[in-house]
Amino acid sequence: MATRALLAELTTAFTAATGRPVQIESVGGVDAAKRVAAGEAFDLVILASDAIDRLIAAGHLAPGRIDLVRSAVAVAVPEGQPVPALTDEAALRAAVLAAPTIGYSTGPSGVALQALFARWGLSDELARRTVQAPPGVPVASLVAQGQVALGFQQLSEMLNVPGITLAGTLPADVAIVTTFSAGLPAGGLPRVQGLLDHLNSTAAAEVKRRHGMDPA
Repeated sequence: MATRALLAELTTAFTAATGRPVQIESVGGVDAAKRVAAGEAFDLVILASDAIDRLIAAGHLAPGRIDLVRSAVAVAVPEGQPVPALTDEAALRAAVLAAPTIGYSTGPSGVALQALFARWGLSDELARRTVQAPPGVPVASLVAQGQVALGFQQLSEMLNVPGITLAGTLPADVAIVTTFSAGLPAGGLPRVQGLLDHLNSTAAAEVKRRHGMDPA
């Protein structure tokens, strides 16, 4: 879901340049990985790099992942609420402890966030205050609706969402950055080589940055 808007723009440009249509179905990463493992037919799957690696190791994808973007996790609060200053790890920890409710996703950002809470020794204390967004539901929507006071998700999914205020990405000393990569079925490279070249082209780099990501 983090790459949904980015891929929509890049594939539209690819189709305009080549005349080759591209159909994308954006779903939660957990669901996408399960569908690939179950043998569903596809030409290309884009997931967090560790999920791609697991699918390759299990024989569900051909060897050799193609890294596309690096995506940082950001923090948001409901519009009109005080915005925490995320200057360093201590400031982030204080903001988390002060928040009555905390939202996170089922994707890699949520897994990494839970690991951070565990490192802080706060897993038990925060358990009753955390809300995990259902697969495919943006954390930003929970923030906008006032269901959570502090939301964590990929920056790309927080941009231009009404009803929220971005506090920024996580401080450098505890940054959570996910690499999103492409994986292919066996023998599938020739069919999608042109699209992959476009997704990692120089022109695509500017589009990636505009969507809150960096080229991988």
